[in-house]
Amino acid sequence: MTEAILLVGGKGTRLRPLTVNTPKPMVPAAGVPFLTHQLARARAAGVEHIVLATSYLAEVFEPHFGDGSDLGLSIEYVTEEEPLGTGGAIRNVASRLHSGPDEPVLIFNGDILTGLDIRALVDTHASSGADVSLHLTRVEDPRAFGLVPTDETGRVKAFLEKPQTPEEIVTDQINAGAYVFRRSVIDTIPTGRPVSVERETFPELLASGAHLQGMVDSTYWLDLGTPQAFVRGSADLVLGRAPSPAVPGRCGDRLVLPSARVAPDAKLTGGTVVGADAVIGEGARIAGSTILAGAVVEPGAVITDSLVGAGARIGARSVLTGAVIGDGAQVGPDNELRDGIRIWCDTTLPPNAVRFSSDQ
Repeated sequence: MTEAILLVGGKGTRLRPLTVNTPKPMVPAAGVPFLTHQLARARAAGVEHIVLATSYLAEVFEPHFGDGSDLGLSIEYVTEEEPLGTGGAIRNVASRLHSGPDEPVLIFNGDILTGLDIRALVDTHASSGADVSLHLTRVEDPRAFGLVPTDETGRVKAFLEKPQTPEEIVTDQINAGAYVFRRSVIDTIPTGRPVSVERETFPELLASGAHLQGMVDSTYWLDLGTPQAFVRGSADLVLGRAPSPAVPGRCGDRLVLPSARVAPDAKLTGGTVVGADAVIGEGARIAGSTILAGAVVEPGAVITDSLVGAGARIGARSVLTGAVIGDGAQVGPDNELRDGIRIWCDTTLPPNAVRFSSDQ
């Protein structure tokens, strides 16, 4: 196993305003771009060559990662001129692969944080003789996901998209977004048009009699598709709940990058990250949150389960709970923002403009 494809072309619409200036895989999680964690885990599992399938803000990736040598990898970049979907993106980079027809190629979605045993998935693929192997995980409420029932040997029986009624929910196993393809299978995906592996490639392979194998691995798994999930994923990386060799420091309640300045009496807990050159004022209390590079949190602010964008400023005594503040936004003193509120990039919120009464 020496190569993989990472699908990093999505626009990250659900993550806005985090993704207005930054592609989703490059938004910092636990102090480094989220993609860094995926690349480091792939390398730790033995992957040597990775092709990044890029599209949205594609020009951002290569200046940061270069040829991959700093991570012990060889990285190539392929940009989609028009969005091609998951299957189309895989097919679009096929010419950059080095594997022979029967060799395995790992494929990862760029927005999944997981503790998947990558080596075990590849071993399952080899021992079962599958054409495609899928990482499956179990969830309590599978209605928002595609169900993947398997037989007693793990062989996939069907793909069921987002069931709603109790009768449709025949399993709690879902597609977790990591695959091993036999190299020759990639060449069967149509070219030049959008293709979804979930809705087209996998069902058609199954209908044609191909062997699709599922491996249930119910270690840590989180879809980082929403700001709230992204903030939680970053905190879990810092706390050590989600594994990554790329966290730039020891696991614990807080991660403060070296050039940040934190007042001695400020309290940082719950996996909080303070980015490069950020400033945290006196008496601030920050829990389970991400403060990106160059942001300023003024004295007495209270921030919980929130993300403050690069260069943003949070005024004195303001309270944020479950909020997302875009890059460069200015939140004046004595505001209270909560319940998933998003403040767009470069917005200015005057002092005391938003408040919630205690009985709301």
